[in-house]
Amino acid sequence: QIGELHRKKQNQAVELAEVFHLLGDPTRLRIVVACLDELQSVGDIAETVDISSSLVSHHLRLLRGARLVRSQRRGRNVFYVAADDHVRRTLKDMIDHVGEPDGEEV
Repeated sequence: QIGELHRKKQNQAVELAEVFHLLGDPTRLRIVVACLDELQSVGDIAETVDISSSLVSHHLRLLRGARLVRSQRRGRNVFYVAADDHVRRTLKDMIDHVGEPDGEEV
């Protein structure tokens, strides 16, 4: 059981590192942030992030694979939103964090 628990923690560490790697790309990060609060079409995301729709779609495939965004089909259109509250809270907390003034060293 201990070996299995150790493997599970290793796998989680690898998965988490992959998530941070994906979010390390400023364009992908901006795409997820654009989807934090409401459903967004690929066209809306492309306009917000100022890149082509095809490039947005490429990034969205990666972000969906990492469970950072989810899609919702409405007729012929597909819309994207942050996958869950964990993603929303984490990114909003980090946005708040980087917006704070630099603290003094203790």
